[in-house]
Amino acid sequence: MEAYSVRQNKVSKLVQTTLAEIIQKKGFQAYGGAMITVAQVRVSPDLNYAKVYISIFATSKTKEEVLEMVKKDTKTLRYELGKLVRNQLRVVPSLSFFIDDTLDHIEKIDDLLKK
Repeated sequence: MEAYSVRQNKVSKLVQTTLAEIIQKKGFQAYGGAMITVAQVRVSPDLNYAKVYISIFATSKTKEEVLEMVKKDTKTLRYELGKLVRNQLRVVPSLSFFIDDTLDHIEKIDDLLKK
């Protein structure tokens, strides 16, 4: 795991909480009835790029389908993020979305330990 500067940590937390608010306001219907949480955000050292890891729950669609819906909405999400953080950040980072699979790993480990 690479070392993060204090500034990177602050920006990643700001982006994480703000994106979570934006996605929550859009509601379940915006992404096919899926509940989406922003699990983690990793910001590049120059603060221009952000990898956003999302967890997807309770949906009739697959996680990949919901991820594609979110990716198609990236420009809108970045615009909304920019409106909310324009006083804190000079540059709004470009967003890349990925599925957070830590819960899947935890379930696999639990299953293995139960055997």
